Amino acid sequence: MALRPFLPNDHLSGDTKDVVKLGMGLVGTMAALVLGLLIASAKGSFDTQSSELTDMSSRIVLLDRVLAHYGPEAKDARDAVRSSVEHAVEWASVKQAIDSREFGANNHGEVVYNKIQELSPKNDMQRSIQVQALNLIMGLGQTRWLMAEQRTNSISVSMLVVLIFWLTIIFISFGLYAPRNATVVVSLFVSAISVSGAIFLILEMYSPYEGLIHVSTAPLRAALGHLGQ
Repeated sequence: MALRPFLPNDHLSGDTKDVVKLGMGLVGTMAALVLGLLIASAKGSFDTQSSELTDMSSRIVLLDRVLAHYGPEAKDARDAVRSSVEHAVEWASVKQAIDSREFGANNHGEVVYNKIQELSPKNDMQRSIQVQALNLIMGLGQTRWLMAEQRTNSISVSMLVVLIFWLTIIFISFGLYAPRNATVVVSLFVSAISVSGAIFLILEMYSPYEGLIHVSTAPLRAALGHLGQ
């Protein structure tokens, strides 16, 4: 809007406006497609993390029940499972970036594995339960490493820069031929805030354990409540 008074009159003609509208229509279509794809991709990433957390929670409860059928000898292993879940709840609740190497340095899962490995089965049933428990803890360890590595996923910076550039020139074209009044200014401002909100949602969903949009730890907490029963 501030640039408009400096444009020559022939740059404000109807033909010029039509050409600008055609060009911005093309850019607007591309921006809408990219924005939609990024939102869908971010939502998919967020849902994947949530599903993995729920799946891990259900297998933790199953592991505890399997160890319960082993007998009193598995009490130490079950206590180690509870301690590991408490740590997992704390890990999932931290709303800041955690290096996957820092996560991998923690040995809670290895403690559970060692406790199960140290069991001395006295019959075929206990031997079968020990094998099942070891398979479950290996699967849980794989899932936790997967979740740790996925925490580093993020949107492509170059794609985000291009998208913001497209949106910027679109809004410049809006203001170039718009009358300077409060209604137009408020309308463009609300539109800009809305588009910025979409980009904010994309960035937040790519960081499911950080920021405002956070993967719920309710499944893990529910699993913790079932342990030891």
